[in-house]
Amino acid sequence: MHAVDYLRLSDIDPADLLPFLNSEKVRKHLMQHPPFTVDTVTAWVNAKLEVDATAGCRVRAIVCDGALAGWCGIQLENESYELAIVIDERFWGLGHQVFNDMMRWAKELGHAEVLIHFLHTRRNYRFLNKIAKEVYQTEMFGTRFTTYRLRVE
Repeated sequence: MHAVDYLRLSDIDPADLLPFLNSEKVRKHLMQHPPFTVDTVTAWVNAKLEVDATAGCRVRAIVCDGALAGWCGIQLENESYELAIVIDERFWGLGHQVFNDMMRWAKELGHAEVLIHFLHTRRNYRFLNKIAKEVYQTEMFGTRFTTYRLRVE
């Protein structure tokens, strides 16, 4: 298992996020948006810091063995708490560890359930199907997602 640290986004230089956030491999699994610039990534970080300051939310950079591996968060969207996990392709094997850590955070924050949304083009995740209370299709911001409703235990 790798050493994974979760740092506040304010501890990361926004310019260091650019290559990761603009990676085609990462972007193909997310909603479409223009590539980030230093200014727009700084604005994005500031917005995520506001989310992090919201009760019941937590947003962090993922650092693995000293290298920036991605970001994750528990965010309030449409009156539900959702998990977001965005990992650079070099670190995709960390997804399950990050997910487990975030479910512990959800418990610490007092959530009974959380949602996780995957772009409709993503494969179905067997382990999520097994633990989900419900799996259904949703549309947000004009984009279709597969949504997993998860009980926090």
